[in-house]
Amino acid sequence: MFEIRIHGRGGQGVVTAAELLSVAAFTEGSNALAFPTFGSERTGAPVTSFCRISDRPIRSREPIVEPDALIVQDPTLLHQVDVFSGAGADAYVLINTGRTLDELGLGDLVDRFRVERLVTVPASELAREHLGRPLPNAALLGGFAALTGVVSIDSVAGAIRRRFAAATGEGNVAAALAAYTAVREGAEVAHA
Repeated sequence: MFEIRIHGRGGQGVVTAAELLSVAAFTEGSNALAFPTFGSERTGAPVTSFCRISDRPIRSREPIVEPDALIVQDPTLLHQVDVFSGAGADAYVLINTGRTLDELGLGDLVDRFRVERLVTVPASELAREHLGRPLPNAALLGGFAALTGVVSIDSVAGAIRRRFAAATGEGNVAAALAAYTAVREGAEVAHA
């Protein structure tokens, strides 16, 4: 089973990201389960969503405490919430930012995680460029596909197109493809 925890803020599509990821995995023949957890339901409040992907039926509906991958949609949470809690040294970490880990005050993460699995991508900027709004969720799913290989970019694009119609869907797909390319090319790898 591969377990993903997504951190962000209300209004950034954190819940939608987990749902899209589960749909992408499901279309590839995997079992998948996505669900959120949040306190106060308001824009800007911290939100965490979870996605489990497995080749077997998934019975656990508990929050993911030892994720195989972390997606951080809002870098302002990095020093407010323990987003790295439970993540082992082999976990994949994808952070939405154009800044380096040192600039974020996280240079020590290089010693804690495998550097090739510790990646930043400017997902909000890519979303603004391709969608006209700084919603990072779809772009981060493209980056996730490139970083982990757990789902394909084609399945991510298909899930996005099924969820969002016309220009919104195509803008989100373009942002996901741009993030996928950036991560694959290593342009935004976060070497501190």
